[in-house]
Amino acid sequence: MSRSFVPVLAATALAGALLSAAAPASADTLLVDRTKQPAGVPVPTRGMSMADVEARFGAPSERLDPRGGQKQQWPTIHRWVYPAFTVYFERNRVIDTVANRATASEVGPKPAIR
Repeated sequence: MSRSFVPVLAATALAGALLSAAAPASADTLLVDRTKQPAGVPVPTRGMSMADVEARFGAPSERLDPRGGQKQQWPTIHRWVYPAFTVYFERNRVIDTVANRATASEVGPKPAIR
C-alpha cells in the first residue's frame, strides 16, 4: 500500500463505523407532499375549467385576488378557496389543488397572501 492511501482507508473505515452506530433514520413528511391530495376528499383535477369546478364543487368560499399577468409570458393565476382545499387556475384551467389542512390539529402553512 502506498502511504497516501492509508489515511484515506482509515478515514473511510472510521466514517463507516460512525454511520453504523448512528440512530435509525426517520423521515418527515414534506408539506408539499402531504398537501397534494386531501385524504378522502374529491378535488378538482388538472385541466378542468373554472365553470366545471364551480358546477361540480359549488361556489368557492373565497376568491383570492389574481396574481401575475404583468407580462404575456406570466399568465394570471386565480385562487379559489374551498373549506378543504384551494384550487389554482392558470387563466381558466386548473393547474393544482392543495389541501388546506390534513388534520384538524395540524399547524399548517401560513395563510395565503391576499
